[in-house]
Amino acid sequence: MEFKIDQVRLHWIEMPLVHFFETSFGRTYSRKMILVEAVCGGVSGWGEVTCGEHPFYNEEWTEGAWRLLREYIVPATLGKTLGSAAEAGRLTAGMKGHRMARGGMEAACWDLEARLAGVPLWKLIGGGARKEIPCGVSIGIQDSVEQLLGKIRREVEAGYQRIKIKIKPGWDVDVIRAVRREFPSILLMADANSAYTLGDIEHLKRLDEFNLMMIEQPLAHDEIIDHARLQAALSTPICLDECIRTAHHAEQAIRLGACRIVNIKLGRVGGFAEAIRVHDVCAAHGIPVWSGGMLECGVGRAHNIAMATLPNFTLPGDISASRRYWRRDVIDPWVEVTPRGTIEVGAEPGFGYRLDLDFLASVRTREETFSAQ
Repeated sequence: MEFKIDQVRLHWIEMPLVHFFETSFGRTYSRKMILVEAVCGGVSGWGEVTCGEHPFYNEEWTEGAWRLLREYIVPATLGKTLGSAAEAGRLTAGMKGHRMARGGMEAACWDLEARLAGVPLWKLIGGGARKEIPCGVSIGIQDSVEQLLGKIRREVEAGYQRIKIKIKPGWDVDVIRAVRREFPSILLMADANSAYTLGDIEHLKRLDEFNLMMIEQPLAHDEIIDHARLQAALSTPICLDECIRTAHHAEQAIRLGACRIVNIKLGRVGGFAEAIRVHDVCAAHGIPVWSGGMLECGVGRAHNIAMATLPNFTLPGDISASRRYWRRDVIDPWVEVTPRGTIEVGAEPGFGYRLDLDFLASVRTREETFSAQ
């Protein structure tokens, strides 16, 4: 349906994590996040910019995304009439990279269209293959193996269907061996966040003994060719994350044999239109996909739930309960996980949750409104 972007509001919010989250990039104690609110006729659609506070996962970071939104993305979008949200990404297609900043606006447009049409977001994007999303958890690097085992035990007892642990040199083989000794039959994967090089092939081959679902992004963020060489040396499937920013990247990686699984992050690929294209390429080649996470608040989490209803999201993703990360979330109700380790998909318009505007205002430290002339 056709709609016009009358107004855009940017909300900068800051929220402490319940527990620190550590990857090979470093340790995070709190999050600074940008929410994009796109308005048409008094109806608001919401998106989240999922980049981190520092340009370590990719080139984007929160302060840079704020400036890009103010100076380029909002001006390119404000006052424009869209035939559908699928056209939103084209308005900023001339900008190189910065897909997370652009994707925050694109996601807001999809949510806006769904709310205007009175339909769930998952239906608008062509999802609905499942009414419950299988959930996994991502557990960061801990201060000790004992602490890690305790966190895994709590998540397994909570019903989560898959455990992902972060690894890096010095926190890998012996740690996974201890986990497997304690939990021999759980679905287990390791995420390296680009911490290794091809010089580590023999070391990484030692992970084959642990019956892992996958090793996620072991090599550099842009090394599709080297991942193909590594995958040929491993029996464990490689899952690509940072390398896949477009459907074309997915096609290249699959053709080269660089991976057997793909993680789709909505922000990393620039929004729903490209996420659907990546999903379709992988499905056509028999490559399963799952939804990755970026420590999102409830807005980004709700978008991930909608995306994960697409048919080729066949593996448990990093979509877990709000309470794992936040003492209070910006949506109402919070995202909850059933004892079966699933999230039930609702039928409410848009991404399916209300904004807790009072709480959002309490954690907002910056706000700017732009109106069409």
